[in-house]
This record gives sequence, C-alpha cells and structure tokens, in this order.
Amino acid sequence: MLLPHQPLQDAAVLPSPRVPARDEAGPWHSEAVCRRDEAGLFFAPSKEPTAARLAREEAAKRVCARCPVMVECREHALLQPEPYGVWGGLTAAERRVVLTRRRRRESELQRAAHMPAAG
Repeated sequence: MLLPHQPLQDAAVLPSPRVPARDEAGPWHSEAVCRRDEAGLFFAPSKEPTAARLAREEAAKRVCARCPVMVECREHALLQPEPYGVWGGLTAAERRVVLTRRRRRESELQRAAHMPAAG
C-alpha cells in the first residue's frame, strides 16, 4: 500500500531500487503479513462487481501497509511482472502505471546520456 506521504507518482518516478537480499532466515515472502490472511483478499474472483473489487483491494492494501517486506513484494511484482492481484500495496493497474513511468524515465535518461554537452 502506498503510504499517505507517498503518492503513486512518487513511487513511479524514482529509479527502481535494488532490493536488498534478506538475511539467512529465509526468502522475503516468508515474512509477508499476507501469508496469514486469506488469499482471496489479494486476488479478484471472476465477475466481481466494481464496488466489491475496490473494497477488497483497499482491504488488501491495508494489510500491505503493515507488512515488513512490502517493498520487496512490490519489486517482485514489478520485475516478474505479476499480471493479477494486489502485490506490495499496488493493484495490477497501478503496477502497469509504475512500469510505464519507469520505462519512460529510463528512456529519458538514456537520451540525455547520449546528447552532447552544451557549452
């Protein structure tokens, strides 16, 4: 879930962070709060009405907001990319926006690197 002080555009514009490896206790998902919650909260049933979907996604995001591995989960979903469900506090549609913005930003940085210096 995006924190109140972290709007979606800020999450998208920043370069993709290198996700640090978890310690030897196990993979990041072993610490995920959602492992204790119903999976149906994070994935839509078929033909789910819009109001029900929005309420379910908000509930899933509240779980994500208290998760110690939210960033790792989000990066996993962005790198895979996971096409369905709420991962790292973002819905599939929100992740598509983040990926589009990251690609655009990377293209801009590559173009800027190839432009001759003014002077």
